[in-house]
Amino acid sequence: MIVKARGHQAVTSRWRLDVGDAPDPRFSFANERTFLAWCRTALALMTAGLAIAQLLPAFGVPGDRRLIGLPLIAGGAVLSAGSFFQWARNERAMRLGQDLPRSLLLPTVALVIAVTAAIALVLVVVGEQ
Repeated sequence: MIVKARGHQAVTSRWRLDVGDAPDPRFSFANERTFLAWCRTALALMTAGLAIAQLLPAFGVPGDRRLIGLPLIAGGAVLSAGSFFQWARNERAMRLGQDLPRSLLLPTVALVIAVTAAIALVLVVVGEQ
């Protein structure tokens, strides 16, 4: 039980935002605007995935629209959660006077779009035959 309490305490302290010195409000607001921009991007990915899965004409391959739409919906969900964690990591780093941590959000979005495009390309080629 003591090990669990220490583990929980370590995880909780890692995500606390009331540490260090308050950063310049302009930087906090910029961090928040970036977070909201990532949320808009996530919402756009999920909306596009849903529209593709429901409205796009079929290619003639079973599950074709879902193969294109689901990676976008899943990518949007991951991006939404990831953007919150990135916001918190940035805020904590600013409060502690540390360099901002690297973000995995950009490669995640690029990967989701590349995978979706590859699936769509294959479906278009296979659907024409």
